[in-house]
Amino acid sequence: MATLQEILTPDRAPNFVADCQALIDGEVDGKGGLSGTAVKAAYKVVTAFAPGYYTQTLQAITPDMIDALAPFWADFLASGGADFGDYLAKRGDEVSEAMLAVTDHMAEVSGRATIVKAYKMVRGSAGKNIEAALPNLGAMIQKYA
Repeated sequence: MATLQEILTPDRAPNFVADCQALIDGEVDGKGGLSGTAVKAAYKVVTAFAPGYYTQTLQAITPDMIDALAPFWADFLASGGADFGDYLAKRGDEVSEAMLAVTDHMAEVSGRATIVKAYKMVRGSAGKNIEAALPNLGAMIQKYA
């Protein structure tokens, strides 16, 4: 099978980003309780910030996320696994930290105070939210393989 970077070809990237957006939308919609309210509020800030900002951000961050997930994909392939989502879920802490390193860096270099404030509002629970999404993320990535 191909590396993750090979999977995300320029002709596939728009569909991949659209699938990422749909995955995030579904994950946010499914959140409940107090932490869910905070996630939904932060998400609303990001999606309402400026026309196209959210999609542009996803497009910009996708290569770094793919790079963060690449070692897991390589190990998954080497292990002969059948379900990448299950593989990721079993390594939830490690995978979520790798992904959060990307978003933390993005927040550090962002010049958009409103977005950074919204990110900081949910950063504490972000790892658990990412872990919950890993089975669906893995399935989505595997679809492109």
